[in-house]
Amino acid sequence: MDENPLYLVIAFYKFVTLENPLEEVKNHKDFFKDRDITSRIYISEQGINGQMSASKEDGAAYMDMMHARPEFSDVQFKLHYWHEQVFPRQSVKYRKQLVAIDREADMARTGTHLSPAEWNAMLDEEKNRILIDTRNDYEWKIGHFEGAELPQCSTFRDFNDYADRLEKSTDKKTPVMMYCTGGIRCEVYSALLKEKGFEKVYQLEGGIINYGLQEGTKKWKGKLFVFDDRLSIPIGDEKTESVGVCSQCESSTENYYNCANMDCNQLFLSCKPCLEKLHGCCRS
Repeated sequence: MDENPLYLVIAFYKFVTLENPLEEVKNHKDFFKDRDITSRIYISEQGINGQMSASKEDGAAYMDMMHARPEFSDVQFKLHYWHEQVFPRQSVKYRKQLVAIDREADMARTGTHLSPAEWNAMLDEEKNRILIDTRNDYEWKIGHFEGAELPQCSTFRDFNDYADRLEKSTDKKTPVMMYCTGGIRCEVYSALLKEKGFEKVYQLEGGIINYGLQEGTKKWKGKLFVFDDRLSIPIGDEKTESVGVCSQCESSTENYYNCANMDCNQLFLSCKPCLEKLHGCCRS
Protein backbone atom coordinates (compact mmCIF):
# COMPACT_ATOMS: atom_id res chain seq x y z
CA MET A 1 0.00 0.00 0.00
CA ASP A 2 1.11 3.59 -0.64
CA GLU A 3 2.38 5.42 2.46
CA ASN A 4 0.25 8.46 1.62
CA PRO A 5 -2.94 7.07 0.09
CA LEU A 6 -5.26 9.61 -1.47
CA TYR A 7 -8.15 7.39 -2.52
CA LEU A 8 -10.62 4.99 -0.99
CA VAL A 9 -11.23 1.73 -2.87
CA ILE A 10 -14.72 0.58 -1.89
CA ALA A 11 -16.45 -2.77 -2.46
CA PHE A 12 -20.06 -3.47 -1.50
CA TYR A 13 -23.31 -5.17 -2.45
CA LYS A 14 -26.87 -5.38 -1.24
CA PHE A 15 -29.69 -7.68 -2.25
CA VAL A 16 -32.83 -5.59 -1.90
CA THR A 17 -35.90 -5.21 -4.10
CA LEU A 18 -35.64 -2.08 -6.26
CA GLU A 19 -38.87 -1.26 -8.06
CA ASN A 20 -37.19 1.10 -10.52
CA PRO A 21 -33.52 0.17 -11.01
CA LEU A 22 -33.15 2.53 -14.00
CA GLU A 23 -34.09 5.43 -11.76
CA GLU A 24 -31.47 4.23 -9.28
CA VAL A 25 -28.88 4.23 -12.07
CA LYS A 26 -29.80 7.85 -12.82
CA ASN A 27 -29.63 8.79 -9.13
CA HIS A 28 -26.11 7.38 -8.92
CA LYS A 29 -24.96 9.16 -12.04
CA ASP A 30 -26.38 12.43 -10.76
CA PHE A 31 -24.57 11.98 -7.43
CA PHE A 32 -21.28 11.13 -9.15
CA LYS A 33 -21.41 14.15 -11.46
CA ASP A 34 -18.46 16.49 -10.84
CA ARG A 35 -17.12 14.23 -8.07
CA ASP A 36 -13.72 12.54 -7.98
CA ILE A 37 -15.14 9.03 -8.34
CA THR A 38 -14.53 6.13 -10.73
CA SER A 39 -16.61 2.98 -10.55
CA ARG A 40 -17.98 -0.28 -11.87
CA ILE A 41 -21.48 -0.53 -10.43
CA TYR A 42 -24.36 -2.78 -11.47
CA ILE A 43 -27.96 -2.18 -10.41
CA SER A 44 -30.96 -4.43 -10.96
CA GLU A 45 -34.36 -5.24 -9.51
CA GLN A 46 -32.37 -7.50 -7.13
CA GLY A 47 -30.25 -4.71 -5.67
CA ILE A 48 -26.75 -3.32 -6.20
CA ASN A 49 -23.22 -4.65 -6.65
CA GLY A 50 -20.49 -2.06 -6.61
CA GLN A 51 -16.78 -1.47 -6.78
CA MET A 52 -15.50 2.08 -6.85
CA SER A 53 -12.62 4.34 -5.98
CA ALA A 54 -12.99 7.90 -4.82
CA SER A 55 -11.23 10.73 -3.07
CA LYS A 56 -11.57 10.34 0.67
CA GLU A 57 -14.07 13.20 0.83
CA ASP A 58 -16.27 11.98 -2.03
CA GLY A 59 -16.07 8.35 -0.90
CA ALA A 60 -17.23 9.31 2.59
CA ALA A 61 -20.05 11.41 1.10
CA TYR A 62 -21.23 8.45 -0.99
CA MET A 63 -21.26 6.06 1.97
CA ASP A 64 -23.13 8.60 4.09
CA MET A 65 -25.68 9.09 1.31
CA MET A 66 -26.28 5.36 0.99
CA HIS A 67 -26.53 4.72 4.72
CA ALA A 68 -29.08 7.53 5.04
CA ARG A 69 -31.46 5.61 2.78
CA PRO A 70 -33.59 2.88 4.44
CA GLU A 71 -33.02 0.33 1.68
CA PHE A 72 -29.22 0.68 1.95
CA SER A 73 -28.83 1.57 5.63
CA ASP A 74 -27.05 -1.68 6.50
CA VAL A 75 -24.75 -1.95 3.48
CA GLN A 76 -21.30 -3.15 4.51
CA PHE A 77 -18.61 -1.10 2.78
CA LYS A 78 -15.20 -2.79 2.59
CA LEU A 79 -12.39 -0.23 2.33
CA HIS A 80 -8.83 -0.21 1.08
CA TYR A 81 -6.60 2.78 0.44
CA TRP A 82 -4.64 3.51 -2.75
CA HIS A 83 -2.54 6.27 -4.27
CA GLU A 84 -4.64 6.74 -7.43
CA GLN A 85 -7.95 5.87 -9.02
CA VAL A 86 -8.20 2.14 -9.82
CA PHE A 87 -10.98 2.21 -12.42
CA PRO A 88 -10.60 3.91 -15.81
CA ARG A 89 -13.95 5.71 -15.71
CA GLN A 90 -17.32 6.06 -14.00
CA SER A 91 -19.56 3.17 -14.96
CA VAL A 92 -23.05 2.67 -13.51
CA LYS A 93 -25.21 0.22 -15.47
CA TYR A 94 -28.43 -1.73 -15.28
CA ARG A 95 -27.96 -5.49 -15.20
CA LYS A 96 -30.80 -8.00 -15.17
CA GLN A 97 -29.01 -10.29 -12.68
CA LEU A 98 -26.41 -9.25 -10.15
CA VAL A 99 -24.88 -12.73 -10.44
CA ALA A 100 -25.41 -14.30 -13.86
CA ILE A 101 -26.75 -17.81 -13.39
CA ASP A 102 -29.71 -17.68 -15.80
CA ARG A 103 -32.18 -18.90 -13.19
CA GLU A 104 -33.92 -17.66 -10.08
CA ALA A 105 -32.50 -18.39 -6.66
CA ASP A 106 -34.42 -18.12 -3.40
CA MET A 107 -32.46 -15.37 -1.65
CA ALA A 108 -34.39 -16.03 1.56
CA ARG A 109 -32.50 -19.34 1.86
CA THR A 110 -28.86 -18.30 1.70
CA GLY A 111 -26.11 -19.94 3.70
CA THR A 112 -25.20 -19.08 7.28
CA HIS A 113 -22.83 -16.12 7.38
CA LEU A 114 -19.59 -16.69 9.29
CA SER A 115 -17.50 -13.77 10.49
CA PRO A 116 -13.79 -14.07 9.63
CA ALA A 117 -13.07 -15.19 13.20
CA GLU A 118 -15.85 -17.80 13.06
CA TRP A 119 -14.53 -18.90 9.66
CA ASN A 120 -11.08 -19.54 11.14
CA ALA A 121 -12.57 -21.49 14.03
CA MET A 122 -14.63 -23.71 11.74
CA LEU A 123 -11.63 -24.38 9.50
CA ASP A 124 -9.74 -25.55 12.58
CA GLU A 125 -12.51 -27.53 14.26
CA GLU A 126 -14.58 -29.04 11.43
CA LYS A 127 -12.51 -31.66 9.63
CA ASN A 128 -15.40 -33.35 7.81
CA ARG A 129 -16.34 -30.47 5.54
CA ILE A 130 -16.06 -29.26 1.96
CA LEU A 131 -14.34 -25.92 1.35
CA ILE A 132 -15.31 -24.34 -1.99
CA ASP A 133 -13.71 -21.41 -3.78
CA THR A 134 -16.46 -20.04 -6.04
CA ARG A 135 -14.22 -17.76 -8.11
CA ASN A 136 -12.65 -18.23 -11.54
CA ASP A 137 -9.49 -20.26 -12.09
CA TYR A 138 -7.33 -17.21 -12.89
CA GLU A 139 -8.33 -15.73 -9.53
CA TRP A 140 -7.51 -19.00 -7.75
CA LYS A 141 -4.06 -19.24 -9.36
CA ILE A 142 -2.58 -16.38 -7.34
CA GLY A 143 -4.29 -16.98 -4.01
CA HIS A 144 -6.74 -19.15 -2.07
CA PHE A 145 -7.50 -20.62 1.33
CA GLU A 146 -5.53 -23.67 2.37
CA GLY A 147 -7.32 -26.88 1.42
CA ALA A 148 -9.96 -25.22 -0.76
CA GLU A 149 -11.52 -26.96 -3.75
CA LEU A 150 -11.91 -25.08 -7.03
CA PRO A 151 -14.96 -26.27 -8.99
CA GLN A 152 -14.24 -26.66 -12.71
CA CYS A 153 -16.47 -23.79 -13.72
CA SER A 154 -15.46 -21.49 -16.56
CA THR A 155 -18.47 -19.20 -15.93
CA PHE A 156 -20.83 -18.41 -13.08
CA ARG A 157 -23.51 -20.40 -14.87
CA ASP A 158 -21.44 -23.57 -14.68
CA PHE A 159 -21.97 -23.66 -10.93
CA ASN A 160 -25.42 -25.10 -11.56
CA ASP A 161 -23.82 -28.20 -13.11
CA TYR A 162 -21.24 -28.37 -10.33
CA ALA A 163 -24.03 -28.28 -7.74
CA ASP A 164 -25.76 -31.16 -9.53
CA ARG A 165 -22.55 -33.23 -9.39
CA LEU A 166 -22.01 -32.37 -5.73
CA GLU A 167 -25.58 -33.42 -4.94
CA LYS A 168 -24.93 -36.88 -6.42
CA SER A 169 -21.53 -37.43 -4.80
CA THR A 170 -21.86 -35.91 -1.33
CA ASP A 171 -23.88 -36.58 1.82
CA LYS A 172 -26.14 -33.57 2.20
CA LYS A 173 -25.38 -33.43 5.92
CA THR A 174 -21.73 -32.66 5.16
CA PRO A 175 -20.91 -29.04 6.06
CA VAL A 176 -20.16 -26.94 2.99
CA MET A 177 -18.08 -23.77 3.40
CA MET A 178 -17.75 -21.37 0.50
CA TYR A 179 -16.07 -18.07 -0.19
CA CYS A 180 -15.52 -15.51 -2.94
CA THR A 181 -13.94 -12.07 -3.33
CA GLY A 182 -16.55 -9.85 -1.70
CA GLY A 183 -19.35 -12.24 -0.74
CA ILE A 184 -21.99 -11.71 -3.42
CA ARG A 185 -21.45 -14.91 -5.43
CA CYS A 186 -21.79 -16.98 -2.28
CA GLU A 187 -25.17 -15.42 -1.53
CA VAL A 188 -26.53 -16.95 -4.73
CA TYR A 189 -24.50 -20.16 -4.79
CA SER A 190 -25.30 -21.00 -1.17
CA ALA A 191 -29.01 -20.55 -1.94
CA LEU A 192 -28.68 -23.03 -4.82
CA LEU A 193 -27.11 -25.63 -2.55
CA LYS A 194 -29.79 -25.09 0.10
CA GLU A 195 -32.45 -25.63 -2.58
CA LYS A 196 -30.80 -28.95 -3.41
CA GLY A 197 -31.14 -30.09 0.17
CA PHE A 198 -27.70 -29.41 1.64
CA GLU A 199 -28.38 -28.81 5.31
CA LYS A 200 -25.23 -27.07 6.50
CA VAL A 201 -24.11 -24.36 4.10
CA TYR A 202 -21.83 -21.57 5.31
CA GLN A 203 -20.39 -18.51 3.59
CA LEU A 204 -17.58 -16.15 4.53
CA GLU A 205 -19.18 -12.84 5.46
CA GLY A 206 -17.82 -10.04 3.29
CA GLY A 207 -15.67 -12.48 1.34
CA ILE A 208 -11.89 -12.53 1.13
CA ILE A 209 -11.69 -8.74 1.26
CA ASN A 210 -13.36 -8.62 4.67
CA TYR A 211 -11.34 -11.60 5.88
CA GLY A 212 -8.11 -9.80 5.06
CA LEU A 213 -9.26 -6.62 6.79
CA GLN A 214 -10.30 -8.53 9.94
CA GLU A 215 -7.91 -11.49 10.16
CA GLY A 216 -5.03 -10.76 7.79
CA THR A 217 -3.49 -13.79 6.09
CA LYS A 218 -3.96 -16.42 8.82
CA LYS A 219 -5.44 -19.19 6.64
CA TRP A 220 -4.68 -17.59 3.26
CA LYS A 221 -1.97 -18.25 0.69
CA GLY A 222 -0.89 -15.81 -2.01
CA LYS A 223 -2.56 -12.61 -3.19
CA LEU A 224 -6.09 -11.58 -4.12
CA PHE A 225 -7.08 -10.98 -7.74
CA VAL A 226 -9.15 -7.81 -8.11
CA PHE A 227 -11.13 -6.56 -11.09
CA ASP A 228 -9.49 -3.16 -11.42
CA ASP A 229 -6.21 -1.64 -12.55
CA ARG A 230 -4.30 -3.12 -9.58
CA LEU A 231 -5.05 -6.73 -10.73
CA SER A 232 -3.60 -8.28 -7.56
CA ILE A 233 -3.23 -7.10 -3.96
CA PRO A 234 -2.16 -8.60 -0.63
CA ILE A 235 -5.15 -9.24 1.62
CA GLY A 236 -3.24 -8.23 4.77
CA ASP A 237 0.02 -6.78 6.01
CA GLU A 238 1.63 -10.14 6.79
CA LYS A 239 3.80 -11.98 4.28
CA THR A 240 2.26 -15.16 2.89
CA GLU A 241 3.39 -18.01 0.69
CA SER A 242 3.30 -17.24 -3.05
CA VAL A 243 1.21 -19.72 -5.07
CA GLY A 244 1.32 -18.12 -8.53
CA VAL A 245 3.52 -19.55 -11.30
CA CYS A 246 4.97 -17.75 -14.33
CA SER A 247 3.26 -18.90 -17.52
CA GLN A 248 6.64 -19.05 -19.30
CA CYS A 249 9.30 -20.38 -16.93
CA GLU A 250 7.09 -21.65 -14.07
CA SER A 251 8.99 -19.65 -11.47
CA SER A 252 7.11 -18.19 -8.53
CA THR A 253 5.24 -14.94 -9.23
CA GLU A 254 2.21 -13.01 -7.99
CA ASN A 255 1.92 -10.56 -10.86
CA TYR A 256 -0.78 -10.54 -13.54
CA TYR A 257 -0.41 -8.55 -16.75
CA ASN A 258 -2.49 -7.84 -19.83
CA CYS A 259 -0.68 -8.88 -23.00
CA ALA A 260 0.93 -5.86 -24.71
CA ASN A 261 -0.22 -7.22 -28.07
CA MET A 262 -3.48 -5.31 -28.51
CA ASP A 263 -4.89 -8.08 -30.71
CA CYS A 264 -4.43 -10.49 -27.79
CA ASN A 265 -4.73 -8.52 -24.52
CA GLN A 266 -4.81 -11.85 -22.64
CA LEU A 267 -4.42 -11.85 -18.87
CA PHE A 268 -1.33 -13.82 -17.87
CA LEU A 269 1.00 -14.48 -14.95
CA SER A 270 4.63 -13.56 -15.50
CA CYS A 271 7.87 -13.01 -13.65
CA LYS A 272 9.69 -9.76 -14.51
CA PRO A 273 12.53 -11.38 -16.50
CA CYS A 274 10.06 -13.19 -18.80
CA LEU A 275 7.94 -10.07 -19.11
CA GLU A 276 10.96 -8.08 -20.27
CA LYS A 277 12.17 -10.88 -22.56
CA LEU A 278 8.80 -11.01 -24.37
CA HIS A 279 8.33 -7.21 -24.32
CA GLY A 280 5.19 -7.42 -22.21
CA CYS A 281 3.52 -10.10 -24.33
CA CYS A 282 2.17 -13.44 -23.17
CA ARG A 283 4.11 -15.36 -25.83
CA SER A 284 6.79 -14.80 -28.45
